[in-house]
Amino acid sequence: MDLMDHSARELASLIRRKQVSPVEAVQAALDRIGARRELNAFITVTAEQAMTAARQAEAEVMAGGTLPPLHGVPYSAKDLILTAGVRTTMGSAIYEDFVPKEDAVAVARAKAAGAILIGKTTTPEFGHKQVPTAPLFGRTLSPIDPRYTPGASSSGAAVAVAAGMGPLALGTDGGGSIRIPASCCGIVGLKPTLGVVPHLQAPDLYSANSFTGPMARDVEDARLLFEVIRGFDTRDPWGQAGPAPLRPGPVTLRGLKVAWLPSAGNPVDPEVEAATTAAVRRMEGEGAIVETVQLDFVSLERHFLVVLQSMLAVRVGNNLERFGQRLDATLIEAVEKGRRHSAVALHEATFAKTRCFGALQSLFERFDVLVSPTVSAPPLPIGMDVSGEIEIAGRPAGTIRGAWYPYTYPMNLTGHPALSMPCGKSALGLPIGLQLAGRWYDDKYLLAIARLVEQALG
Repeated sequence: MDLMDHSARELASLIRRKQVSPVEAVQAALDRIGARRELNAFITVTAEQAMTAARQAEAEVMAGGTLPPLHGVPYSAKDLILTAGVRTTMGSAIYEDFVPKEDAVAVARAKAAGAILIGKTTTPEFGHKQVPTAPLFGRTLSPIDPRYTPGASSSGAAVAVAAGMGPLALGTDGGGSIRIPASCCGIVGLKPTLGVVPHLQAPDLYSANSFTGPMARDVEDARLLFEVIRGFDTRDPWGQAGPAPLRPGPVTLRGLKVAWLPSAGNPVDPEVEAATTAAVRRMEGEGAIVETVQLDFVSLERHFLVVLQSMLAVRVGNNLERFGQRLDATLIEAVEKGRRHSAVALHEATFAKTRCFGALQSLFERFDVLVSPTVSAPPLPIGMDVSGEIEIAGRPAGTIRGAWYPYTYPMNLTGHPALSMPCGKSALGLPIGLQLAGRWYDDKYLLAIARLVEQALG
């Protein structure tokens, strides 16, 4: 068995028992990256720094003593996440040579837990679209079937995990960017509750829509990484409170109150409908109490776009004249649209966010978890037009956000935690994802429920 086919927890145990060296683990990850270079999952591979860290980790193992939970385990980080001394490009020529002086909070915590960074994974520029391309690095391909998208914008992170280029990855999620590629690549990805994993890079922490979270091949590995990166930070306006209390009693599917949302006002591919419904029925078979609910998330799309595009206009707009020829045309289009949005439209979006938050809070007074497809169709063809309309089950369905992933971006607007996990495959063998969303601070509870669903689905 190749070392990179082990889970993170198995690898950490082997290292702790001195059956595997951190040097061997890191070298195995680097070898897998080299062997699957055609997938284009990495913008920067930190081979030299990783091997230096691995040799130090090996010395610490041999010296004995208590080791941190991820000691010697290789992981990757999306290239939107700051890494001290390691180039962080944001997927853009604007930051092509940018080397941060400080680690992002999640990176610093992963390092303190003993994990070893092996590289920075691909992302569309500033994570602005759901197509895994950028002028700076080209196209990232799915390890499942290169004819179909691996999802975005944490595209390289999902591909790296799915292809065994390290068992763990850090992604970011500004509208579904952890959960969508997790669904497309058949892995697990968690967008935490706002503030639980501080993301201090966001230019507007008060209205933050972007989150940092774990990606892994199974729920338990995702939980392991989440445990080491979670925790409030007083520099974050959403991180002033102490840890939320755990729910009392054991976590079980029996008696679990499930709100089942098969559609959010969008068309759903029959294969996705069948796979996700079967998963919910399996939960019901384990004792869950399931009720179908109706929520209109599609109508939030225009408000989400106002928030996203106006943010990009401020963050990127001043660089258009200097870098315009080297930037993605879709990014330039988003910036130009953002410049045209009014302050009135931005406040209307804020009011819409508030209404959505209230609707979800009312729902969670009755239910423990909201379950839906992660995306409404299996992975789309690799050449899809992000600015045009998509097809679902061979029929025109509308724009990509409103038609394909209306389930994901509302949780960014409201701050609720949400997780994507595999629940089946299409006739072409393409992964299908199930999304679980919950109350604020229910991250650990969601992971526990997802583990039970994972076991029930086999």
